[in-house]
Amino acid sequence: MSERMSKRSLHLRLPATSANLGPAFDTAAIALNLHLDITATQADSFSIDATGRNAEACSQIENNLLLQIYSQTLQENGRKVLPLHLKVHNEIPFGMGCGSSAAARLAGIALAVHFGELGWSRDQILNTACVLEGHPDNAAACWLGGMTVAAMVGEGASMQVHAVQFPIPSAWSVVIVLPSKPLATSVSRRVLPEMYSRQDARANVQCASLLVAAFAQERGDLLQVAMQDRLHQPYRAEMCPLLSILTPLAGSHGVLGVALSGAGPAVLVVVESVADRAQLQAVIRERVADADTVEIMECEFEKCAAV
Repeated sequence: MSERMSKRSLHLRLPATSANLGPAFDTAAIALNLHLDITATQADSFSIDATGRNAEACSQIENNLLLQIYSQTLQENGRKVLPLHLKVHNEIPFGMGCGSSAAARLAGIALAVHFGELGWSRDQILNTACVLEGHPDNAAACWLGGMTVAAMVGEGASMQVHAVQFPIPSAWSVVIVLPSKPLATSVSRRVLPEMYSRQDARANVQCASLLVAAFAQERGDLLQVAMQDRLHQPYRAEMCPLLSILTPLAGSHGVLGVALSGAGPAVLVVVESVADRAQLQAVIRERVADADTVEIMECEFEKCAAV
């Protein structure tokens, strides 16, 4: 995330994210170079000029997650809610598992900290966002960039987030495959079981550990195995049919690994290089029956650390 600020204005730029990466459920995520750009200035009343994806939803004052978090944060900390004019340009797909809610929550908190003069550190902002999200993966990657691994320790007001960010291999690239209809994370979570077998838990610990090592050591040859999951993807597969269609691509056509992007329904495809993406688009469209309704987004990792 980058920010430019004066006392009466603030500019924020927060990236999309893809969490879980297969087995690292609610733990690991990557930042992508699709952004939520916001320029906020003090005003007499709330107003929003929005462009980009989902511009109509972004321009709404009512039921706007960003403004709700902004107002809530100020009120909970005894500050007056100052009206803002927002210029918003959004590139992050809504309801696809690309971290749109994490970006909105972080933006709302950061705006409240700035205009309410709360004096919070960046760690406090991240910690608050993770508590509101209920899991640290998307918020950590959105705030820190690169690939992040995060854990939440403690309960309630004492909960603390511990996050580590490290660079992503420079040659690797990403294709995100989006179906026509979004899927709310709350709906996607309902299908998950309360208990797992020891075998499934062990398999995920093994793959999640291998996943981190593969990214850290630029071992693309490990991702096909390392991005396998037993804790959430098998249960979400029916609601996210692109996953079963695209998973067999891992290990061919330059594809290193395939997983749901967050809670879905979009699918994350990690490719060995930018050069592999052009032919991959054609392969994907051949495999998807209703190819005309599928959007294929080519993007890069957002590699910047926090500014």
